[in-house]
Amino acid sequence: MVKFIVPAVIIFLIVLFWEKINDAIYKKFNVKINYIVLILSILIFGVIFALLYF
Repeated sequence: MVKFIVPAVIIFLIVLFWEKINDAIYKKFNVKINYIVLILSILIFGVIFALLYF
């Protein structure tokens, strides 16, 4: 049961504090994390679809 609760709490905290995390990374690296997440998700979906196609 703990293996389901701990990741759920971690994901909930990430969603809850997303703006603060985004601002901190933007101040440190001058890059919006939303763009990084978008590019990574597109790459992951592309790899999955490529593997399913071939």
